Parts: sequence; structure tokens; C-alpha cells
Amino acid sequence: MTIKVKAYNRKYIAEGIDIWNDVVRDGVAFPQMDLLTEASGDEFFSGQSFTGLAYNLNNGEIVGLYILHPNNIGRCGHISNASYAVKKGMRGYGVGEKLVIHSMEKAKELGFKILQFNAVVKSNKPALQLYKKLGFIKLGTIPNGFLMKDGTYEDIIPHYRIL
Repeated sequence: MTIKVKAYNRKYIAEGIDIWNDVVRDGVAFPQMDLLTEASGDEFFSGQSFTGLAYNLNNGEIVGLYILHPNNIGRCGHISNASYAVKKGMRGYGVGEKLVIHSMEKAKELGFKILQFNAVVKSNKPALQLYKKLGFIKLGTIPNGFLMKDGTYEDIIPHYRIL
């Protein structure tokens, strides 16, 4: 499978929403609780500093996406933040790694100096392994920082990487 990441295009809104909403519905990685609609999804994806869509060049299928935006404002506006979603059935094939690498390049291109993840859930082992592989630094652990879908709380591990 050959993956290419390109800028968000509204014609793929349905695929983007499906991938994003699957992660939200799972309730174990994204802080969002509300599902995106076509209108709210287009506004959300278009309102980011950059939204990238991962295409499988073998068949044109959208297999993942990421959003990139400032983590804060003003004197901390040089720090970016990103979230990644990979289509179910496509996880474990390197799509997430392509998305993270592309987001680091794009963040640097947009003038960000750091990429920070605020809430990597401790049980998200694939993300933790990938971030370690790509040189992200753990900032510590926030006990019970994430409300899981089942009502329990899970630790989160913020990470950062200088770009």
C-alpha cells in the first residue's frame, strides 16, 4: 500500500467524518464526545491550521487524517498540537506513522517550533510506541486525566518534540 498525505478537500468530507467519528465513538483516545456532522465536520476540518488526508494511492481510499493547530496563543503560539485518526481495518499498516511525519513537516513549514500532544492515553500502546520511535519526549503522567467511554479514568502522558 502506497500512502500519500494531501490537504483536506471538502469532497472527502463523508470519509473524513466517518474516520474521525469512529475514534470519538470508541471513547478511548479523543477528548471529544460529540460526533461531527457534514456541516460541523467541514467547519472543523477547514478551521485547522492544516488538515491532512491520507490516501491509499492503490485504490484512492481515504485511510486516515490529522488535524494540526496551535496548542496555545500568543507567547506560546509557536507550539503546535495535532490529532490523528486511522480508518478501522487500516491500523497497523504504517498509516499513523505517515500522518505523524507529515504533520511534523507541515508544522515546521507553518512556522511552529514544537509539536505537543496534551493527552496521550496510557492504554494507547500503538501511539506511545510510535511517538517513542519518532523521538517524542514524555513530559510525565497526569493521573486520571482522561474519562474513558465506560466511565473509568485513565492516565494521560503529554509528549513533545522540537521540530
